[in-house]
Amino acid sequence: MTGEAATTPLPVPPVLWAQRKNVVYVKVALEDCKNPAINITADSLHFKGTGGAESKPHEVTLRFLHPIKPEESRYVVRPRGTEFVLAKAEEGPFWKRLLQDDVKHHWLKVDFNKWVDEDDSGDELGAGGGDFEEMMRSMGGLGDDDTPDMDQAGDSDDEEIPDLESSSSNKE
Repeated sequence: MTGEAATTPLPVPPVLWAQRKNVVYVKVALEDCKNPAINITADSLHFKGTGGAESKPHEVTLRFLHPIKPEESRYVVRPRGTEFVLAKAEEGPFWKRLLQDDVKHHWLKVDFNKWVDEDDSGDELGAGGGDFEEMMRSMGGLGDDDTPDMDQAGDSDDEEIPDLESSSSNKE
């Protein structure tokens, strides 16, 4: 033992990510974080801040699989977390993962609220906000066809229910 106090690493906050052909979205989900220390370089993002339910310090360094453009990247601190839009150095195919290391980290998850498949990334508007009625018509699910109106069809539940026999007739 050298006589130095052992330092324990700070806990890592939850991190969510998604991407497009030209940008990577990263969210450090540390709630109520005030004035975090952030450093963005071409190959990494370092975040250190105090927040969460117990207002504890958290820290994470993300070493990216591919380079980004730090001068064109931006972030905003919100009450529910810090959101980053990181410009990819080279626009092109989607990254197969966010980080250099091929290890599954429990704190790193896909942000399905922002995720689109690589095939859909060119069609930003159609990916999530298409015309639902038009889609249903093309599938044969909404009007404009010759199928009979189901409300007019007979149903065994629509028949009269016979009266119950009186309880006096059951006595013998």
